[in-house]
Amino acid sequence: MKKVKIGVLGVFRGKSMIRYCACAENAEVVAICDKNETWLNNTKEEMGLDSVTYYTSFDEFLKHDMDAVVLANYANEHAPFAVRCMEAGKHVFSEVLPMQTMKEAVQLVEAVERTGKIYAYGENYCYMPAPREMRKLYREGVIGEFEYGEGEYVHNCEPIWPQITYGEPDHWRNNMYANFYCTHSIGPLIHITGLRPVKVTGFEGTKIERNLRTGAKSGSFGIEMIELENGGIIKSIHGGLYRDSIWYSVYGAKGRLESRREDEDKEGVSTIHVNADSYSGEYGELNVKTYQPTDELSEKGKAFGHGGSDFYSMYHFVEKIRGNKEADIIDVYEAMDMFLPGMFAYRSVLQGGVPLEVPNLRDKTVRDQYREDTMCTDPKVAGDMLIPVFSKGNPDIPDVVYENMKRLWDKKAAEQEAQIAQKTAKREYGDMWKDWVKKDEK
Repeated sequence: MKKVKIGVLGVFRGKSMIRYCACAENAEVVAICDKNETWLNNTKEEMGLDSVTYYTSFDEFLKHDMDAVVLANYANEHAPFAVRCMEAGKHVFSEVLPMQTMKEAVQLVEAVERTGKIYAYGENYCYMPAPREMRKLYREGVIGEFEYGEGEYVHNCEPIWPQITYGEPDHWRNNMYANFYCTHSIGPLIHITGLRPVKVTGFEGTKIERNLRTGAKSGSFGIEMIELENGGIIKSIHGGLYRDSIWYSVYGAKGRLESRREDEDKEGVSTIHVNADSYSGEYGELNVKTYQPTDELSEKGKAFGHGGSDFYSMYHFVEKIRGNKEADIIDVYEAMDMFLPGMFAYRSVLQGGVPLEVPNLRDKTVRDQYREDTMCTDPKVAGDMLIPVFSKGNPDIPDVVYENMKRLWDKKAAEQEAQIAQKTAKREYGDMWKDWVKKDEK
């Protein structure tokens, strides 16, 4: 079968997907689009993809002859682009997050249903070694029915804030509420169990000193307490606490599965602990083991980011397009199940912490309730349903904070430009490049 032709929107996060297509047996990258022409040129020089067509116009990019589009643009802008791609006959791989308003959620779900195109949500943390194995074991019944689980995605981004916001005061990261970026912690638990969230209560970290130093307006972290359709409970935490942590734990009626803590071992989420009873009761024969799970794709995934999960998520998307019924993708309904608990957790926060129902957008009558719901923190989209980024009121951040972030970003960008130039020279001129470097050193 021919390779699937892929276009990528957004070169910053999209670089990993471009790398996949450049070396994959089942796909090829044919077009790349970004609004920043300098970044486009840098990508071309760094990766040596001369056969690819480059665009700064999304309209022109969308006309390109390709089967599917990877959306790696800003995280609060994916849904409108996904709808346009599917209506243009392209399958869609959407990076996190799926949308920012309920109106967009309805439009996205109905575009998938209307066009019949494949939509895959790129929640790569589901494909890390431990969560991937936990899904397999849970579906095999190793720990019985789900009762309780915890997911953590704690990432102190203060050291890298200039690189991921470019010193832009209006950057989406500076204006996302605490519960917004939730699917790295919730998503794997939903994907492991296959259960739908039905109710959520939200909490918001209110110590925001680190955020204020970078220009972010939100609470420092978000927590979601989620009830699932079988009565099981999930605790999800994500955000900017001081020390990083990616960790998952799932309790069933006869055991527990969990990943290794990062403080325990540098491999962290690459290792799984299994502690299971042979039946639901205290006298069964225990199955206790710790190991690093692998499968037939593990070697290929090693060269890719996020514990190889960037490889797996793209591989399964492409295989789904090729008709592989075993391809493990996250469809649009599961994407909603991963994201809506965070969205409604913040609505819970704004209402004083009351539990709220999580909408099931598989049901058209439920969708009808939210067709004009534009509630979000983005003034360009929210209209008269604008909500604050921080529940206690948006903080007033001095211009000097963003000026400092911009200065740090400009310095980092210059360093990256120099590195790309070196890589390009090395690739194009080989040994001659080494001689030039020696002369410069003299």
